[in-house]
Amino acid sequence: MRKATRAQWIKFGIITLLYLIFLVWVKSWWGLVIVPFIFDIYISKKIPWGFWKKSKNPAVRGIMSWVDAIVFALVAVYFVNIYIFQNYQIPSSSLEKSLLVGDFLYVSKMSYGPRVPNTPLSMPLAQHTLPIFNTKSYIEWPQWKYKRVPGFGKVKLNDIVVFNFPAGDTVALNRQQEDFYSLAYREGQRVYPNKINMDSLTRDQQRTVYDLYYNAGRNLIRTNPQMYGDIVVRPVDRRENYVKRCVGLPGDTLQIKDTQVYIDGKAIENPEDMQLNYFVQTTGPYIPENMFRELGISNDDQILMTDDFNYEEGLMQMGLDRRDAQGRLTPVYHLPLTEKMYDTLIGNKKLISRIVMEPENLSGQMYPQNLHTKWTRDNYGPIWIPEKGATITLTKDNLPVYERCIVAYEGNTLEQKPDGIYINGEKTDTYTFKLDYYWMMGDNRHNSLDSRYWGFVPEDHVVGKPIVVWLSLDKDRGWFDGKIRWNRIFKWVH
Repeated sequence: MRKATRAQWIKFGIITLLYLIFLVWVKSWWGLVIVPFIFDIYISKKIPWGFWKKSKNPAVRGIMSWVDAIVFALVAVYFVNIYIFQNYQIPSSSLEKSLLVGDFLYVSKMSYGPRVPNTPLSMPLAQHTLPIFNTKSYIEWPQWKYKRVPGFGKVKLNDIVVFNFPAGDTVALNRQQEDFYSLAYREGQRVYPNKINMDSLTRDQQRTVYDLYYNAGRNLIRTNPQMYGDIVVRPVDRRENYVKRCVGLPGDTLQIKDTQVYIDGKAIENPEDMQLNYFVQTTGPYIPENMFRELGISNDDQILMTDDFNYEEGLMQMGLDRRDAQGRLTPVYHLPLTEKMYDTLIGNKKLISRIVMEPENLSGQMYPQNLHTKWTRDNYGPIWIPEKGATITLTKDNLPVYERCIVAYEGNTLEQKPDGIYINGEKTDTYTFKLDYYWMMGDNRHNSLDSRYWGFVPEDHVVGKPIVVWLSLDKDRGWFDGKIRWNRIFKWVH
């Protein structure tokens, strides 16, 4: 072995010390197998790591230098993306006006402690699918169990959180943006179109009906891959990334009354720019484009209901019945509004005739899909959020609420038989949770698919905390017409 210089030993010592500190942090001693390779790079130099540098062929040297740089960059990005931070772009309006479509975020993994990846062999910067090739961006083996290394803190009430979509464990590839379970129930109801009065049924009978809907819908999706695509099961860390606000913590009892969220019977502070959907009828003219710009309402959110005569009866039932000289309904818009935007519009008496909140019957099916509750997005619960170590008594009324936690998130088998509930083959009427859970909602309360629709977010799905907006682009504007939202660059997320 050639004799190493003092400088080489110092470099080796510093790198090894930093690497050992990293291993202590992530609590993984498997990483010690890398230490001999670090020793060889700096001291022994038995492995010809830079063999290509000695090539007499300049093309080989040029190509390999690029390969070397790319490999190093990919490895660096891989570790930074897992343990330090990642970029995230806001894709939908569910958090407006707190976060806007086109906001690019710095998401800190350190805030809640980074997760050790479930699927460590993956391509950096690709969540689950390689672009162009349209194939999986990860190798399914090995799959490691959930482990989170120490961070700066835990999820707090009203934190905006990035997390993996809980209902994204199963996906129909042609309908990836839809919750598979909601899709299955909806398609099953289409197979059995005769409306059933759930109020007249017992809990056991209701469960039979819901099982019928789900199984019929799932079978329809499975047997029609040309329409729905293949059904794919994804590990936790390969599910879609979502971003919402945490409005309920482990152990909390949450309830929504008339859009207001209550925790343990006390109203929590609403986001400053919380939005709700309204129907806005004018006195006759259309709302001008400059007013939409001033209000900050995107083109996608400007829905003119009176363009379709099919909506006329429903609009009139809501009291939006003003007509012009020709007997036609004056323009009615469907718009998401903050309290301030509402006040601005209703105060314009020359332009605005009436504003009506979107009715609750447009809510859709709430979580859990297989329980008849009559809950809506504006009046929901009460529902208890599971806490690690807490034990509950299971009943026919709460089993659908917690069944997914027990089976899908905590890996148990569950059967409901005539004589009771069986978990992992043993009859029981209690369950002790292994994970903490959170309740996530969007600030754009009527335009947000969140926990009200797909339930709890387990702790192992939490990715990180958005810290700052580093870029914001308005898709409705050109580059020379205010596309860059300069006032949002380096804006702190709260």
